[in-house]
Amino acid sequence: MSDNEQAVQTAMSIILAAGDARVKCKDALIEISNFDFDKAKELMKEAQAKITEAHKVQTDAIQGETRGEKSEYSLLFAHAQDTLMTIYSEINITKQLIKIFESYETRISALENK
Repeated sequence: MSDNEQAVQTAMSIILAAGDARVKCKDALIEISNFDFDKAKELMKEAQAKITEAHKVQTDAIQGETRGEKSEYSLLFAHAQDTLMTIYSEINITKQLIKIFESYETRISALENK
């Protein structure tokens, strides 16, 4: 496999795993709107596993460069890194939303039971 083919494969691995994480994150947001926080948390565990997979591919590529492996600038790899970081942010926001809405639900339930 040529260096260019390897770079494309690496970038696509990052994009695909991060994209899978985004889908899980989006599904978790739907579950938050349905007040199913347990399902949302389970989906976020899956999202975290996928984003970790993408991050590992990125880290391996970067460490290869520090070991002296030659690589040229790749617009596709830059896009993969951008995608990875964007979805990290989406995951972090979704985790916070679960906490916020769980807190609201707890407070509303307590008020309703008075």
